[in-house]
Order: sequence, then structure tokens, then C-alpha cells
Amino acid sequence: MNNTEHHNEENHEGHEGPIKTPKQLIVTVVLSFIVPVIIIFLLIRLVVSSDLVGAGSDAQTPEAIAQRIKPVAGFALVDANAPKVFKTGQQVYETTCASCHNAGVAGAPKMGDKAAWAPLVASGEDTLVTNAIKGKNAMPAKGGNPTLDDFEIHRAVVYMANQSGASFEEPKEPAAEDKAAEAAPAAAAAPAAPVAAAPAAAPAEAPKAEAPAAAQTAAAAPASVDPAGEKLYKSMCFSCHDMGLAGAPKLGDKAAWAPLIATGMDTMVAIAIKGKGAMPPRGGTQASDDEIRAAVQYMVSKSQ
Repeated sequence: MNNTEHHNEENHEGHEGPIKTPKQLIVTVVLSFIVPVIIIFLLIRLVVSSDLVGAGSDAQTPEAIAQRIKPVAGFALVDANAPKVFKTGQQVYETTCASCHNAGVAGAPKMGDKAAWAPLVASGEDTLVTNAIKGKNAMPAKGGNPTLDDFEIHRAVVYMANQSGASFEEPKEPAAEDKAAEAAPAAAAAPAAPVAAAPAAAPAEAPKAEAPAAAQTAAAAPASVDPAGEKLYKSMCFSCHDMGLAGAPKLGDKAAWAPLIATGMDTMVAIAIKGKGAMPPRGGTQASDDEIRAAVQYMVSKSQ
């Protein structure tokens, strides 16, 4: 074999394809149909299984769906004539008392501290409840939440004391009949007030023209004070300002109030709202700006 023929044979072998026999051709054709079918089947199964997993996951449960579509701000309709639903002691503690009694702020006995609670428990349940309702030292009346019922305060005291070594019994919820009996005397006494006030009106008019102008101005000052101010003071502010505790200017102390009054009403109200020194913001209450202003006006009127 010459060199030319040998070169041609090498070229021919180099250009041969992978399919050399009819059997290989048949296998290749069959696989070209089967492989795409298998791939398509697997893709379909993958998609279907994903849908099934999604449908059975926690994200698709009724609770999860309700949580996602729930409004940002919840609300509840309350029937004004329905019986009052009292908060539990734990609820009152968590919403009102915890801010001081969790960390022992301002001398408040820390809940769970049996040593701190021991002398208080020894003083008796009634004493503890009375102090919580009226306020004592740095603790304002009802813990600064005047919307709470006395019974709810009682529950909170028992809850805290029992968590701190006491064994007080859970107070019984007042019956509806007791509430109605308490409301009846107040309703019966209401009409009598105008009748008693009527005779006093006539004599008051006689000396009115003769009173000096300064006296008239002084008499008019208390009338301009919002009654809500006196109410807030007697329910909350008195706990510090009656005794002048923690640097609070004592009600009626003109010398102590004079420099405060000189700063102006707006400044005093701003301090009462934001808090200063030992006085917490809004005196530890949930009173509105208008109620705080009325309380400041009341104290000023009693201290000029």
C-alpha cells in the first residue's frame, strides 16, 4: 500500500460518526423520543408537587390567612349597657403596675422580692389595698390609672402580694345587685341639690354691688378654673403636692409656687406633661393635655 492510499484511509476513519451500526441508529432514535418525554414528565410532577406543598403548608392555613388580611388597628364594639367586665389582677399589673414594680422604681417593692414584701404583707390586705387606691409616697393613686375600678386594684394587689410570698384569697367580684344599690342613693340625692341651692341665691345678690373690685376679682378666679383640674388633683396630684414630697411644691405654699408662676402657665403645663425631677410625665397619669392644664390652673389658684 502506497502512502497516498494510507493517507486516504486515515482521513476516512477520522470522519466516521459515533453511529456505526443499524442497532446503534435504532437506539439513538428511540432515546431521542423517550428522553424529552421523561424530562417533560418530571417537570410536570415538580410543578404539581410544589402546589401541593404550598397548599399544605402553614402559610395557607385559615389562621395564617386571617393574620395576613387582618386590619392594622383592631377594634371592638362595646355595649354601654352591658355589665362591666373587670380586669384580672395580672392584667392590671401588666398594664399599670409593672412599669414600677418590675424593676423596683422609686422605692416600689419589686414583685417576687419576698423580703421587700414581707413587712407590707404583715400590715394586712386591707392596708395594702387602701394604699394602692389612695396612693402612698411616690406611688400615685391607683398606680396613675384612674380608670381602674377599686375592685380591679384589689385584684392587682392580691396578685402581686401572692407572687411575693403572701397567700391572700382572690377577692370576689361584686354582684350586679350591689352595684345597683350603690348607684341608687346617688341618683336619689341628685335632684335635691338644686332645691338646696335656690334659697342661697337671693341673699348673695344684695352685697354684690358694694363689694370692692379686688374682692370681686378674687372671687371670680376660682370660678374660671376647670372643675376637671380639681378632680384630677384630688385623685392623683395630691399624693405628692399635699405633703410636698420629692420636691413637689406644696399646694398653698405661695413662696414655693411664686417662681413657678412667674415662668408662665404654658411653661408649667409643659413641665407637668413632660415630667421633671422625681415627677413622671403627666404625674404618672393618663390624663390629657387639657386635664393637665386644668390641674395646674387649680393648683395655681390655690397657691397665689
